[in-house]
Amino acid sequence: MKNRTYNKKKMLVVFCAACLIVLGLIVRLVYLMIFDAGYYQKKAEALHEREREIKAARGEIVDRNGTVLATNKTVCTISVIHSQIEDPEAVIRTLSRELDMDEGTVRKRVEKVSSMEKVKTNVDKETGDLIRGCNLAGVKVDEDFKRYYVYDDLASKVLGFTGGDNQGIIGLEVKYEEELKGSNGTILTVTDARGIELEGVAEDRVEPVAGNTLQISLDYNIQSFCAQAAGKVMEEKQADSVSVILMNPQNGEILAMVNVPEFNLNDPFTLNTEGAAVSDEEKQNLLNQMWRNGCINDTYEPGSTFKIITSSACLEEGVVSLSDSFSCPGYRMVEDRKIRCHKVGGHGAESFVQGLQNSCNPVFIDIGLRLGADRFYDYFKQFGLMSLTNVDLPGEAGTIMHKKEDIGTVELATMSFGQSFQITPIQMLTTVSSLINGGRRVTPHLGMAVLDRDGTRIKEISYKEKKGIVSEKTSATMRALLESVVSEGGGQKAYIEGYRIGGKTATSQTLPRSAHKYIASFIGFAPADDPQVIGMVVIHNPQGVYYGGTIAAPVLQSIYDNVLPYLGIPKQAAEKNENKETASR
Repeated sequence: MKNRTYNKKKMLVVFCAACLIVLGLIVRLVYLMIFDAGYYQKKAEALHEREREIKAARGEIVDRNGTVLATNKTVCTISVIHSQIEDPEAVIRTLSRELDMDEGTVRKRVEKVSSMEKVKTNVDKETGDLIRGCNLAGVKVDEDFKRYYVYDDLASKVLGFTGGDNQGIIGLEVKYEEELKGSNGTILTVTDARGIELEGVAEDRVEPVAGNTLQISLDYNIQSFCAQAAGKVMEEKQADSVSVILMNPQNGEILAMVNVPEFNLNDPFTLNTEGAAVSDEEKQNLLNQMWRNGCINDTYEPGSTFKIITSSACLEEGVVSLSDSFSCPGYRMVEDRKIRCHKVGGHGAESFVQGLQNSCNPVFIDIGLRLGADRFYDYFKQFGLMSLTNVDLPGEAGTIMHKKEDIGTVELATMSFGQSFQITPIQMLTTVSSLINGGRRVTPHLGMAVLDRDGTRIKEISYKEKKGIVSEKTSATMRALLESVVSEGGGQKAYIEGYRIGGKTATSQTLPRSAHKYIASFIGFAPADDPQVIGMVVIHNPQGVYYGGTIAAPVLQSIYDNVLPYLGIPKQAAEKNENKETASR
């Protein structure tokens, strides 16, 4: 009796446990079928749906006149669906032949068990149409877009390029990614349990939305003039590189930005220099160097063009006047350092105006020491040299400057004529612009407006401006002084009859000094009394004669000879003193 009672209890426990389990399963089933039905319905649909992406056309980049610089070409993506392939050998044979691919590579992709496998992207449309015409079961040909640059290497380091996913990598392409990229679409098809698309079932399409057009301030014709002039001097002087910037000093619009050697935007991963085979790591380093925009990514010692900034600071502070007299014996002793003038015998007695025309280092050492380290540093900040220009290109480098407490007498002396610190060409040009346009610090820029596909402006791009950099009086004085440098001083090779041009030459030595490598440069603007265009030429490591006044000034002269009439700037009466002794520094 005891055993029978014990067994009944065990059976009751088991029965109750079974009932609880069944009840739990019923509750779970009810929950799944009623309360969570939507989720699992979507999961079931997903098993029978295949989604293919339709890439959006990237927005075009056009110059200020509407000339298309960057657009798109229709290309194809070739894919295979393993479950739908009926004749694998025919597919492998056809794709390897038409796509010019190794048969083994194609075979791996065709035989791979997956819902969809890409065989090759960026296939030209003609080839894609040919493969589509073969009607191979399981082979899909989807049209896509590839970035195309109309003028190959024109403004390559400004425009930048896109990667395989059509996203910007460098230059304007990455800076204005959000405006240019658009929104991708999709194609949705229904399949059976084996993954084979069902016949007669309509595709569900979400159409892509094309990106917007970016209008930039660059002028195709001016860019071409500058590129031609830069390439010519680079070849003649066997220089490492040449940079040219042209800008409107009144609003900061960049009309041209050249960095030769440029590279082919339609083939950006091929080096633009010939040489021995290199490792993958070395090639990547060379590519990164090739893609660098020297105008904004690299710094240099500005040399004598910086005398424009020293002059402006000293005139603004009142520590020098135009009639002040100086004496140049060919050097100046600063503490225990003998700092030489470029003219070995010296310039003798001269006024401040003549000192600027002659680009005399001792004169600028004297006025720099008058200004003092503290005030000099303050003017550096006031002029904007210690901050970025905020040009709308990625990777702008900052000024490399001594700490204020580390500026001794020798450092101050060398800084006064543009040595012992480094800035970018775009920073130099922007700062000079503010000193000759009445004292307004503009933001250099390329982006002007965003347009829709019909060309309607949907957004004007605006930029900050800071006033009061220098007084209008100091600015007017600097315009007149720099005009005299071109008409009577070291910048005479930039003179063009009938145009009033102001400017300053420079020759600086790169580090280490023992390498004896130089940078020749020139900054010039026109018309001198009301500047509408300012330009800069920087020649890195020219062979033979390397003075800025001798080789850089003529480059800007040749550019202005074409550009000034093109911009509609009228000729004016201007006198040129042919008898004035020139200084090529």
